[in-house]
Amino acid sequence: MFEHTENINNEEYIPETYIPTAVSHGTKELWQVFWILLGITVVDFIIYFAMGASMTRNIIFILMGLVKAFFIVGTFMHLKFERQFMILMIVLPALAFIGMLVFGLLHEGNALSIDY
Repeated sequence: MFEHTENINNEEYIPETYIPTAVSHGTKELWQVFWILLGITVVDFIIYFAMGASMTRNIIFILMGLVKAFFIVGTFMHLKFERQFMILMIVLPALAFIGMLVFGLLHEGNALSIDY
């Protein structure tokens, strides 16, 4: 009745015992990035409670935030596999905007003592 006895993986098809193989679709990489982001966040909390308020602590938070943003943009926004120009076209203006925002907020909050 049915002459076809092989599936696409060249496994023999026996209806009583055939179990198709699962495909991961990259979930291992997503979990790996999740654990990296969680580790960076835990280190953020440790630094927050271990160090007093200072410019060094602020710089550490900004740098760790940029590292987390790199992982989020690369993995969850799928920019890790795009061309270099596309990455620069999206990331550089965002970094410039965030840098100006951070500078302005630190200046207005008197964290930077720049006298004009």
